[in-house]
Amino acid sequence: MTDVLILGGTGWLSGRIAERWLAAGASVTCLARGGRPAPAGAQVIVADRDAPDAYDEARAREWDEVVDVSSRAAHVAAAMQALAGRARHVTYVSSLSVYADNDTPGADEHAALADPAEPGDEYDYSREKSAAEAAVRTAFPHRAAIVRPGLIVGEGDPSDRFGYWVGRFALAGDGPVLVPDAPDARAQVIDVDDVAAFAVVLGQERFTGAVNIAGESLPLADVIAAARAVAGHTGDLVPAPSEWLVAQGVAYWAGPRSLPLWLPEDMPGFATRSIAAYRLLGGTPRPLSDALARTLADERARGLTRERVSGLTRNEELDLLARLAAH
Repeated sequence: MTDVLILGGTGWLSGRIAERWLAAGASVTCLARGGRPAPAGAQVIVADRDAPDAYDEARAREWDEVVDVSSRAAHVAAAMQALAGRARHVTYVSSLSVYADNDTPGADEHAALADPAEPGDEYDYSREKSAAEAAVRTAFPHRAAIVRPGLIVGEGDPSDRFGYWVGRFALAGDGPVLVPDAPDARAQVIDVDDVAAFAVVLGQERFTGAVNIAGESLPLADVIAAARAVAGHTGDLVPAPSEWLVAQGVAYWAGPRSLPLWLPEDMPGFATRSIAAYRLLGGTPRPLSDALARTLADERARGLTRERVSGLTRNEELDLLARLAAH
């Protein structure tokens, strides 16, 4: 039986990976702080990754596969150092954000990475992921798979970004919805279950190297239109210029009072990464319509009017629509 250690295993993505390994017949152990349940059938090592003894129990065993998804380089480095002599292979889930820039459309896995974060630096997601990748490669030379997903979407997404659009169209019904007038903006997403499935395949095959994993690069306007169709929205789309939105205090990408997935126009390579290697390795991202339908069902279950981590509230949106009409 394959012995798998998931560093985490109780969170959104790491939990899905743990479930996939269990379904594949593996013996799965999750190293986590506790407080959230691990998938049924998994063992749990309760440990705080900030503690110096966090990996003592895990280091006492041998593992066929170790999986880490952390975006804290210090956590990843400590785990890799502790487990390098105890594991045959590691799969690290990084991010397309690990690259140094978004200037070149269609760039592949050979593009330059961000400068690795150094201890004591202010937190920077891109640089943390770069430093984490470096730690993995150092501890597991020729024994590590590095997965670089685009925007991960799907049921239970804690960031509320992708689900904003299909959820908002469902909530608006026949009412107007504010959208960014950004014809050059693009989006490139991947369902959480597709990431989990691919991570397990790479672990089973003991693949070595880095792979971008995402769906096809699409105009953001097409993604928004697909969300509208899935939600059955019949109201008006009201586009607003980027400059006007910024002047009204609307944030890019994520967070409160934002229009999720929308970004500044000076990033021509964003959401255009090559996924040729992913496809050559058998990766098949699910159709966007499927991801949207699953996300809409989840949005309805969680509540279309709930307080969101990302996006405009409906009242904020209606206020902006009124301002735009008077502009």
